[in-house]
Amino acid sequence: MFLRAACDADIPKIWEILQQAIAQRKAEGSEQWQNGYPNESTVEEDLASNFGYVLEDEGEVVAYAAILFEEEPAYSDIKGAWLSEGDSAVVHRVATSNAVKGKGVATRLFRMIEDLCVSKQVFSIKVDTNFDNAPMLRILEKLGYSYCGEVFFIGAPRMAFEKLLVH
Repeated sequence: MFLRAACDADIPKIWEILQQAIAQRKAEGSEQWQNGYPNESTVEEDLASNFGYVLEDEGEVVAYAAILFEEEPAYSDIKGAWLSEGDSAVVHRVATSNAVKGKGVATRLFRMIEDLCVSKQVFSIKVDTNFDNAPMLRILEKLGYSYCGEVFFIGAPRMAFEKLLVH
């Protein structure tokens, strides 16, 4: 498996993976991702801004994440406190294909994102998730992300986490 920048040819597969994640969140009774976000335009904007990354396994795209190496405006107003200030990466729209669910792929994705950040000399990763997103909360706990407080993203409160990377 390897992490790479997404390209336009990946958009149909990325959108398929995101639609699977949207359906999963709905089946779990969550309001997260049930209001038209994310959508195909979101993916196109991610790629146009060089935020889109895919995890590829044997020629197949199995996961997607938007990785921003710039400030996330929604994160400037946190109820709580970040662990650090300055350069950080922000991870949004993490989703894995149903074909690889339960196989640790999202955890591997986050580890590869951490490696990517270190290679870019960025030693902080910030991420938010919905309060009821148990799979993501388990991953963040397992990988040592610290709960920092609450942010509002796309008009809804989210749990905010940060991990400082060793360098």
